Amino acid sequence: MSLKYQQYFYSRCALILLSLSFLLPSSSMAADLSVKQAISEHYDSHLAELFLWFHQNPELGFLEQKTAARLAQELRDLGIDVTEGVGKTGLVGMIRNGPGPLILVRTDMDGLPILEESGLAYSSRNRQINLAGDDTPVMHACGHDMHMTTFVGTAKMLMDNRDKWSGTVMLVGQPAEEIINGAKAMLEDGLYERFGVPDYAIGLHVSSGMPSGLVAVREGIVQSSADSVDIKVRGIGGHGAYPHQTIDPIYVASQLVIALQGIVSRQINPLSPAVITVGSFHGGSKHNIISNEVNLQLTVRTDSEATRTQVLGSIRDTAANIGRLNGLPDDLLPIVAMGFESTPTNVNDSDAVQKVLPAWEQQLGYNPLITSARTGMGAEDFAYFTQTEHDVPGVFFSVGGTPPDLMREIVAGNTSAPPHHSAIFLIDPNSVKAGVEAMYTAAIELLNNP
Repeated sequence: MSLKYQQYFYSRCALILLSLSFLLPSSSMAADLSVKQAISEHYDSHLAELFLWFHQNPELGFLEQKTAARLAQELRDLGIDVTEGVGKTGLVGMIRNGPGPLILVRTDMDGLPILEESGLAYSSRNRQINLAGDDTPVMHACGHDMHMTTFVGTAKMLMDNRDKWSGTVMLVGQPAEEIINGAKAMLEDGLYERFGVPDYAIGLHVSSGMPSGLVAVREGIVQSSADSVDIKVRGIGGHGAYPHQTIDPIYVASQLVIALQGIVSRQINPLSPAVITVGSFHGGSKHNIISNEVNLQLTVRTDSEATRTQVLGSIRDTAANIGRLNGLPDDLLPIVAMGFESTPTNVNDSDAVQKVLPAWEQQLGYNPLITSARTGMGAEDFAYFTQTEHDVPGVFFSVGGTPPDLMREIVAGNTSAPPHHSAIFLIDPNSVKAGVEAMYTAAIELLNNP
C-alpha cells in the first residue's frame, strides 16, 4: 500500500513551522500550566518507557495480540473498564463520568512489514508471521507507537481531571489501520451498537517533516479516499518465438497500465484530484515463454465520493475494453477485484474544529489552523468512524514528530525528513507530550461545550 499519510508541510512551509515550534515552550499566559506539568511528569515517569516498549514490539494488522494486551492493561491500571476483541484485535475503554456527550478518542495499533534501519539504539528487531504465513520484519514506520503512548497519556489526564468534565469517553484502540480494514472491522463488530454512537470523534497522526511538538489542524478534507485494486490480466500462453499463436498478457497488461493513466488525465475533471498508481506488476516465468496471466496491484486516491465512484468504474471498464481490444474472449477478460482494502475521505467537521480552536489557542499558545493547500493524497481509515449513517463530527489533527536538530538540517537544505513507511522513519518521542496536551484539550472542550 502506498504512503497512507503524507507530511502536510515540507520544503517552503518548513521554515515557518520551525519558527512556530520555538514558541512551544513559552505558550500563552492563559494556558493551564498544571496541565503541562502533569503531562511532563507522566511522560518522565512512565510514557517515555511505554513509547520504547511499543516501538520495540510492533505487530502487524489483526495480529496485535501483545500490543492490544499491553494497551488494555495500561487502561485498566488507570481504572478504566476495557472490552477486548472488538473487531478481532481491537479494544474499547469506557470512562463514564455523569451526564453529557459521548466522545470517541481513537488510536491505531499496527506496524508495517519493514526492517528498521533508522539507526536508533532502540530500533525494532521484531519479526512476525503475517496473515499470509510469511515470516517478516515488523516496524512502527508510521508513528503508531507515538499514537498509542499519547492515547494512554490522554486517558490518564481524563481520569485525573474528572472534576473538570461530564459525559462519557470511548477510548478506541483500533487494529489494522495500515491495511485500512481495522475501523471497518470494529464497526461491523457492533462498535456503535454496543458502546453508543459518539457525538464527536477525535484522532491524531504524527507527521515527519513537521517540527516536533507542533500541532496543526485543517477544516474539510484531511485525507483522501483510498482503494486497493487487484487486476488479473489473463491471456493465451505459448512459445515466445510464436507470439501470433498467443494473446500475450504482459503486452495486454502493459497497455492497461498506460490506459489507466488516461482515466485521470482525460476522463476526470482536472479540478477533482485523483491518483491511480500501479504499485505491482507480476507476470511471466522464463525468457521464451508467453505466460497465461499477469497480476497488477493498484492504489487509487480521490477527494470526493463522486470522483471515487467514477474512477473505480472506469478502471473496470478500461480493463475489460483493453482485453477486448486484444482479442480476448469474454470468459478471459481481466478480473478486477476491489473493496477489500478501502476507506472514504477523511473530512474534519468545520463546526467541531471551530469549537476546539479557541481552547487549543489558549492552551498551546498559538492557533494551529492551517489554511494552505494539502501536499499529498494520503489516506486514513479514521474516516470510517465519522463517515457513517450517523455522520459523526470528526476532528483529526497532526502533531509534528521531527527532532529539532534534524529539523534545522532539513530547513538548511542539508537533508530531508525520513518518510513515513520507510525503513529510516523516526520521530522524536517528546512529541508525545504535545499530542497528549492537544488530545486532552480537545476532548475536554467537546465534553463541556457539545
